Formats: sequence, C-alpha cells, structure tokens
Amino acid sequence: MTLLKDRIALIKTPAAPRRSLSSLIGVVVGAIVIVALTYTLPPFRTYQLATIGAYFCVTAGLTILTGLNGQLSLGHGALMATGAYTFALMQNKFDLLPAGIVVAVLVTTAVGAVIGLAAARLRGPYLAGLTLAVAVVVPSVTSTFDGTFNSDQGLPVALEPPPGTVPVERWQAWLCWGGALVTVLVLAYLTRSRFGLRMRAVRDDETAARLAGVGVARTQVLAFVVSAACAGLAGALFAVLAQSVSPGAFPLTLSLFLVMAIVIGGLGRLTGALIGAFLLVALPAVAQSIGENAGSQRLEGNLSLTFFGVVLVAVMLAAPGGLAALIPSGTPRRKAKNETHRDRPRRRAAGRRL
Repeated sequence: MTLLKDRIALIKTPAAPRRSLSSLIGVVVGAIVIVALTYTLPPFRTYQLATIGAYFCVTAGLTILTGLNGQLSLGHGALMATGAYTFALMQNKFDLLPAGIVVAVLVTTAVGAVIGLAAARLRGPYLAGLTLAVAVVVPSVTSTFDGTFNSDQGLPVALEPPPGTVPVERWQAWLCWGGALVTVLVLAYLTRSRFGLRMRAVRDDETAARLAGVGVARTQVLAFVVSAACAGLAGALFAVLAQSVSPGAFPLTLSLFLVMAIVIGGLGRLTGALIGAFLLVALPAVAQSIGENAGSQRLEGNLSLTFFGVVLVAVMLAAPGGLAALIPSGTPRRKAKNETHRDRPRRRAAGRRL
C-alpha cells in the first residue's frame, strides 16, 4: 500500500525541471563532434557514420517504447519501410526533400496510431505477435500494388546533388545526424516530462497508474505513436542513404536486430540506443568481412545474426542492464536529492541506534 501511495504521489506532483538547457548543450556538442568527424573520416567511414545516425533515430524511439512503457514491438522494420516508401513516392513526384521527410514521418505516425490502438488492448506475446504480423504483411503490400511500389525491384529515389562542393557522404552524415539529434532532443524532453512519468507508471503498475488518474490506454498509444514517428524518420533517412527503396532492405530480421540492439545497449536509455545503433552497423560489417574472407555469402548472411546472439548472451550475463549501465551516472546523487523529509528523520534515528 505504501508503494502504491508513493507512485500516486509521484505522478501527481509537478514535473521536475526539464533540464532542457543541458540537453540542448549536449546536442550542440554532439553536432560539433559529428561535423568534425565528417571532415576527418574517409568517405566510406563517413557513410557508416551516417548510417549510425539513421539507426539511432529508430533505436531511440524503440528503446523509449519498450524500456519506459513496456511494450515490445517486433514490427519497427515495417514502420521504417512505411516511412521509406512514403518518402520515395513524395520525392519522385515533388522533388522536395524536407517536405518528403515530413510527410513520411506523418504517414508513419498515422500507421503507428492505428497499430497502437490495437496494441493497447494486448499484452505480452499477443502484442509481440501483432507487431510481428505487421512486419510480415507490409512487404507483401508492395507485391500486391505492383504498379505503385514496383514489387521486389523497389523504387529509385531522385535526389538533387549536395549543395556546393560538399561530398555526398558528408552531406548524408549531416542530414542523418541532424535528424538523430533533433530526435534525441525531443525524446529527452518527453522522458523528463510528466508524460515520461506516466509511461514509467504504466510500465511498473497499471493499477497504480489508473488510481492516479493516468489514462493507461492513451499513454500506451501515444508512446507507440512517438516511437513510430522515429521509425518513419529513420526509414526516410535510409531512403536518402540508399537512394532506392525495396522490400529486401527491410526484412523481418531487421526488426529482430533492432530489438536485440536496444537490449544490448540498455533499455530505456538514449545512450543505450546510441550503442545499439553503432552495433547495428559494426557487427554486420565484421560479419561481411569474415564472409568475404571465407568466400561464402551464405556464411556472411548467418554470421550477423550469430554475432548479435553471442553478444546478447554475453552482455546479459555480464551486465543485465545493458552496456549503458556500465557507464557511470549521477543516479545515486539524484536519489539522495530526492529523499523526502519524512525519510530523513528515520535514517538519522537509525544511524543513532547504530
């Protein structure tokens, strides 16, 4: 009962300061680092850096959905495909890059709202099964509407050359990390707001959240919508990187890789999402290198999943909270600052008794 009262009081209290200034400073520092890296890395590494930025968008949204709200999604690869195809259609018709990205995010957000409404009624394996079905159904849509999506061949994406004399890889890195840093800034604000408290409350105890006046279903749908918007942005950025869109770019294994990446990085933490994005680029590259040396394409395709499985098991044994949990944080200090006046006399009395 005491724990229930504490949770209700936490949700009803005014939200803590957003620390928006510190988040903004972090984003500015990150932008400076990215720009510096694009001027020092070779073109291929710069392209890989851009790919990490695109992955960071979707892993950040997924780790918020799963880690803070407790909803498991195995269909974020399909949401990325939705954003990518929407962007390709818009870009080929109107040739407006910013508008194409915005429309891709909006369409994916609408799709995420529909899925979220259904997901709010499901729990556990039923929710995972629903999102898994979405990941299977979306590629088949491209085959059904062959005239629009060009089936397995996919769609080319018409893009204007970068402005001035900027290399293509550098421009792609700036674009992808610009989207990633904006995503991080928005998600950092949301997780530190009352909406973030509501997501944690629903994840920890739905009964306590309802007693506190939290709309559980509404919170779950909004969490899915925010995560879907991040996936749509990532899909549009991947279309820019590849300059084409096809069903083979968003297989079912991509959704599985995304879930494993955020678990390895650390659920519910944006730092863990960044680590997971890095692994999504690094581990397949290592698998490709080994497969090429062995002269077997079949080995190359299986090694990526094998590497992720081995790393997942090793990390869960060594650091159950993910790799981000190994990074020192100020959590104990924050807990001490948040200590209530009611608890302080008890601790002092306990200290005197000792």
